[in-house]
Amino acid sequence: MSDTPRQNTDSSSLADDKDIAEAVVRPQRRWPLSLVWIVPALAILFGGWLAFQAIRDRGPSILIAFKTAEGIEPRTTKIKYRNVEVGEVKSIELSGDRSQVLVTAQMFRHAAGLLVNDTRFWVVRPRISAGSVTGLGTLLSGSHIGIDAGKSTQSRREFIGLEQPALVTGDFPGRQFILRADDMGSLDIGSPIYFKHIQVGQVAAYALDADGKGVTLKVFINSPYDKHVNIGSRFWHADGIDVTLDASGLKINTQSVVSILLGGLAFENFADASNGQPAGADTAFNIFPDRARATKPLELGYEIYAMVFKESARGLAVGAPVDFRGVVIGEVLAIDLDYDPATKEISVPVKVRINGARLRTRPGRANNAATALSPSDAQAFIDRLVQRGLRGQLRTANLLTSQLYIALDIFTAVPKAAADWSKSPPELPTTPGSLQELQVTIAAIAKKLEKVPFDAIGSDLQKTLQGANKLITQLDSETAPELRAALEEARRTLKAIERTAATDSPLQQDVHASLLEIARAAKSFRLLSDYLERHPESLLRGKKADEIPPAATSGKAEQK
Repeated sequence: MSDTPRQNTDSSSLADDKDIAEAVVRPQRRWPLSLVWIVPALAILFGGWLAFQAIRDRGPSILIAFKTAEGIEPRTTKIKYRNVEVGEVKSIELSGDRSQVLVTAQMFRHAAGLLVNDTRFWVVRPRISAGSVTGLGTLLSGSHIGIDAGKSTQSRREFIGLEQPALVTGDFPGRQFILRADDMGSLDIGSPIYFKHIQVGQVAAYALDADGKGVTLKVFINSPYDKHVNIGSRFWHADGIDVTLDASGLKINTQSVVSILLGGLAFENFADASNGQPAGADTAFNIFPDRARATKPLELGYEIYAMVFKESARGLAVGAPVDFRGVVIGEVLAIDLDYDPATKEISVPVKVRINGARLRTRPGRANNAATALSPSDAQAFIDRLVQRGLRGQLRTANLLTSQLYIALDIFTAVPKAAADWSKSPPELPTTPGSLQELQVTIAAIAKKLEKVPFDAIGSDLQKTLQGANKLITQLDSETAPELRAALEEARRTLKAIERTAATDSPLQQDVHASLLEIARAAKSFRLLSDYLERHPESLLRGKKADEIPPAATSGKAEQK
């Protein structure tokens, strides 16, 4: 740069030094920061953006209590709703009493609306129950926590996790109902529910009642089948085979092979249902043990009584029928034992339920209103029947199974008795059954047989047999020879008679000749009678020689 001005100065002497521009040295520009810091700055900006996004998308933190942490891992297990990730497990710790596992989860901002009072959580992992297999997809992807959004408007941050997955979510079409039963039978979560042999729902949950006397089940009926559940519907256990043998033959009723193996329920609407009004959600129903009991007509006016039997009640079971002259009017409710210290006897009190209205009038009569009697009138009616001989009696219903039932009937030849209305429930008199009477008769016969001196009779019989043996020996030694001689004599007489009766014997020939003479005499007499009939005058005048028949002449000639 310095050489160029010098050349210009030396070559042009006329130029003025003032016309020559002065060179200005410009310093070289330098960056304020090194390029090395650009990448960290960009990383900080990107991290800040991500942190902003995370803070912006960050939702509320929730606490879920499970009984076990099986399948749950911090910062790995996701929370999914309809298989869409809505949160993540952050930490796991034990509760203070070590009875639960507390899972802290961070939810996304857009999932805050799912956290309401009736929201449910459960761990989704492979399960096999009630004939169904669920959660197979988690074998490869790992377990996750499922969520069922509730319908409540009250928000919540602490939840109790379900041990079993929710089979029916809140957005599934249908309705839930409450069922009560004495026991679970073979039911389980997911057990099918049938209507007209079509599976229309399943068991969603169950719990033991607080008093321990029964169980309460929550069942879900899918839409559109839920409209068939009305107030008069009846549910029963369909976990077996109903076999009925009656006058029409053998009947076998069942729902499906699945219900036989895994259990199930069925319901139906019968003709005597109160009405066809659809039942609302969470309506409670009772579960009958089988279809036969579910189909029994529901009758009002049942009255509770007690009957005390002094005989064995083996074969009598709860639910056994109580009938009056073959018509079922009630059933057995309970069977117990009672010891009376005064008489030191053990009896069998049986509590029964009887529809007294069916004894008073026949349904359909014009005066059917008479069935609604006051308590005093109903008591007087029962007293009149008891005075006429109304008694309870155990009878055999089936000879093969020895099942018993209680028969109410009017017995004429029974001691007088009265109903005891001072007890609760009132006690009706009973009479021994035919089987007990037979046993008493057999026992009386046995006692009489015990009094018979069989030993003395046997001794006398032995003496008699010994005397008979002596008599037979005597007959054989003394009487038998004489009998043999008499038989020989009789044999000889028979042979003589046989010889006399032979065809070639002299006696037979003489008899034959005599018979011929008698025949000729009879012929001559017949000819004489014919002649006298034609010539009666011959009795006075005599017979002429020329009128003698040739037969007579020939007869005389033969005689000469």
